Amino acid sequence: MIEEKVIQLKKHLVDFAGLVEGMVRKAMKGLMEKNKQILLEVIERDEPVANTYELEMDEMSTNLIAQFQPKSKNLRLILMASKMSTDLERMGDHAVNIVQSALKLIEQADVKPFTDLPKMGEITIGMLSDGITSFVNEDGKLAKAVCERDSLVDNLKDSITDELMEVMKKDTSTIGRSLNLLRITGNLERIADLSTNIGEDVLFLAEGRVIKHHKEEENNKKIK
Repeated sequence: MIEEKVIQLKKHLVDFAGLVEGMVRKAMKGLMEKNKQILLEVIERDEPVANTYELEMDEMSTNLIAQFQPKSKNLRLILMASKMSTDLERMGDHAVNIVQSALKLIEQADVKPFTDLPKMGEITIGMLSDGITSFVNEDGKLAKAVCERDSLVDNLKDSITDELMEVMKKDTSTIGRSLNLLRITGNLERIADLSTNIGEDVLFLAEGRVIKHHKEEENNKKIK
């Protein structure tokens, strides 16, 4: 009955997440390898499918609530899946933003060799993948690990920003290319933030712990 429908909803969400993860991977791969075809796939093929997934998730969630009037855990799962679907659609939009910047960059010479940018991409993609896995398995430990990785992404973004600022100061001809790179790091950071949101929601679902806005730290201080 409803348990089977919830499993179907989770499966659809996993498929949606796999698509979005692939979009981010292709965006970064196309950038690093200067492969225009891979980048265009994200916009021309993947984005329309992502939009369809979100509409289907909305319909499935609404129908489940209307048909079964779920309570307690099933209701929380359905509502969380619906919220995650919205987050995934936004991540897909950020992947498209990365592609748009990458399409401009691959036609030009590199500003400089970068090691932090691909590293930032891999950590961000890992956060997205693990966030969805933590939801499916209701794994609070994995969800917490996703949240903890957010600071790694932030630190890499700061490091890349500092590097690019220095590059632009020394050579003003790099400003346009550097701004596109900064736009890419900003979109990766937002994907990581949205993955962190998923981790926080899963941690609450699995363990009843609220860590949003450092709520857990505040509660610990009150206890002391």
